[in-house]
Amino acid sequence: MSTKPVSADDPSALRALLRLWPYVRPVRVRLFTAAFIAVVASCLGLVIPLVLKWMVDGPIADRDPAGVWLGALYLLLLGVGEALLFGLRRWLVARPLSHVEAEMRADLYRHLQRLPVAFHDRWPSGQLLSRATTDLMLLRMFLAFPLTFLLVNGVTILVGVIIMLMQDWTLGLVILGPAIPVMVTCVIFEKRYARVARLAQDQVGDLTTVVEESVLGIRVIKGFGRHRSQARAFRALSGTLLGTELRKAGLLATIWGVIVALPELAIGAALVMGSVQVADGDLSAGTLVAFLSTALALRWPVDSIGFLLAMSQEAATATQRYFEVMDAEEETEQAEASPRVRDDRPRPDRPEPDRTGPGRPDGLRFEDVTFRFPDAEPGSPPVLNGVTLHIRPGESMALVGATGSGKTTLTALVPRLHEPTSGRITLDGVDITRMPRGTLRSRVAVAFEEPTLFSATVGENVLMGADPDAGDPELGRALAVAQADFVHALPQGKDTQVGEQGLSLSGGQRQRLALARAVVGSPAFLVLDDPLSALDVHTEAAVEAALRRVLTETTALIVAHRPSTVQLADRVALLSGGRITAVGTHHELLRTNPEYAHLMSGIEGTARDAAGAGQERVTAEEEAKAER
Repeated sequence: MSTKPVSADDPSALRALLRLWPYVRPVRVRLFTAAFIAVVASCLGLVIPLVLKWMVDGPIADRDPAGVWLGALYLLLLGVGEALLFGLRRWLVARPLSHVEAEMRADLYRHLQRLPVAFHDRWPSGQLLSRATTDLMLLRMFLAFPLTFLLVNGVTILVGVIIMLMQDWTLGLVILGPAIPVMVTCVIFEKRYARVARLAQDQVGDLTTVVEESVLGIRVIKGFGRHRSQARAFRALSGTLLGTELRKAGLLATIWGVIVALPELAIGAALVMGSVQVADGDLSAGTLVAFLSTALALRWPVDSIGFLLAMSQEAATATQRYFEVMDAEEETEQAEASPRVRDDRPRPDRPEPDRTGPGRPDGLRFEDVTFRFPDAEPGSPPVLNGVTLHIRPGESMALVGATGSGKTTLTALVPRLHEPTSGRITLDGVDITRMPRGTLRSRVAVAFEEPTLFSATVGENVLMGADPDAGDPELGRALAVAQADFVHALPQGKDTQVGEQGLSLSGGQRQRLALARAVVGSPAFLVLDDPLSALDVHTEAAVEAALRRVLTETTALIVAHRPSTVQLADRVALLSGGRITAVGTHHELLRTNPEYAHLMSGIEGTARDAAGAGQERVTAEEEAKAER
């Protein structure tokens, strides 16, 4: 995803930089002290021309060696003092600004953990990584250098201009001549540079996404021999970024050329005019030396304006990008103040659910649940449409449906990874939106079809699903249920690092560890999304035997594609077209529902074709195949 560049005409850049204040406030004393010290150091440098004036008009004109040595001592002390003060400024800001960067990165990470799944579905990980790394580095550099030196150089230029005007106001006006063209150039530069800087930072995020995907998908790339095409795609993005960076460099070169050339011309003109005045006796040689020395001392403050403005603009866009993520609304940890507004009118095509009191054993209910993705096209059909389903306490329900029917989406609604568009879901009679998310997710355990493991030990990955005080007994029980005995054969057993994404393990091993993570905490409600799809027949049978004992102690919703997994459940629900169209036991649906029989049998054709032949009975041969 390439986020839309912010218009350079938008004054929010300054407001974005002001939003850094909460992070800067704890270290403001050191930053203000460092800025004051830098101003003093810079002003010490402006005293040097005054000492030179005294030396030229005094000891040198009078041929006084002692005075010359005294003046040299003054210059040495001023130079050493200036260097020490700038060193002290650097020492003052180094540690606190590193702390500010660390705090902002930690806040961003915490915020990302609390954002809804829908946010992560929309944002590529590379864009988030670039905000957590490159953008925060730019902000630290801005706080350490441009923020201070925009103030320091501004004060230095002001003081220097006053000194020059005091020396000779006519020469001072000559030096001030380029001020207006330089200011106009800076305004134009800032607007253009803002657009290009934002574009470049977004392109860095896109490039980071490509690199991350290539690293994580290296097996696919090598397996299909696509390294050349991936390299071409990477070069294309790199070329685009290179072009943008060159545009930035061109803009910076232009403003730098203007900012450097105009003051240099003014200094040259002042030198000529001053020399004429000295020759005419209207100006002392010391005054001209002091004036030109002051003008030359202001070269760096003036020349650095373009550089500092560029860094400030990049920091402004980095701040905007950072707060684009931080402003995203988090999942609420507390229960909602009131239940979701919904239509409770009886539907003729759906039975009215019987509700029990909150807290009483009632299992898991879906009441007229409709779901449409937030970024779906207006008017597009919902993924789920009026789903009503009751899973009784202690019952296991298999959820069956064709690919794309919404099974995974339905299971994701239970732990509130997504929010229903309408309707409600209850656990033991309590609307899940009335529960704090932490409480809800402590009662509901999930195992996804695509297991995700982290760069941690096997034990740490499994115990993520348990209470913090869980230990080896719970871990051993969960591994036994998942038939994950392979763990004991790993080099360090349960303490073996599984590596990034768990790719050092096979798909079946990862899936078994994910199942162990789901059952380790003995959850009251268990949601399994086709948890055995990667297992061989024999391992699947062993896992099913152990899992069957676990299911007697919990209320479970199991997405299933194979008859063997379906038979773990007490009842089966058929999801078709976003609706629950049939509920019953496996054998009942085989006999009475052609669409279900078609899904279980694997006969060629579509489920719609099977449903159209609904008057035909399922043959014994088809039922036997489905049983297998």
